[in-house]
Amino acid sequence: MALDYTIIGQRLKKARIDKKMTQENLAEKLDVSIAFLSRIERGSSHVNLKRLTEICDILGVSEGFILNGVSSNSSNYLTSEFNDILSSVSPEKQKLIYKIAKVISEEE
Repeated sequence: MALDYTIIGQRLKKARIDKKMTQENLAEKLDVSIAFLSRIERGSSHVNLKRLTEICDILGVSEGFILNGVSSNSSNYLTSEFNDILSSVSPEKQKLIYKIAKVISEEE
């Protein structure tokens, strides 16, 4: 699965705005230019994992949320991922997945 840097940039921008930070404030904390940060937010520059972690720490969001759009803290974590898997397999495999999940959930 390829990363969509445009969506990653949009999520970073929203997190920055939610934190009431300007690009200038965030760029200063990261010691990068405003132009570079703007390119990241537009998806025209790729952000490496080290820089992504720095940004997420400053903005108080998880890398998982920025990369996948879901937070491991949310109650519906992985729901869309399971739905994607189920919709991509045959009905027979869906039944098998259901049976396996049911067995696992009954063990708790």
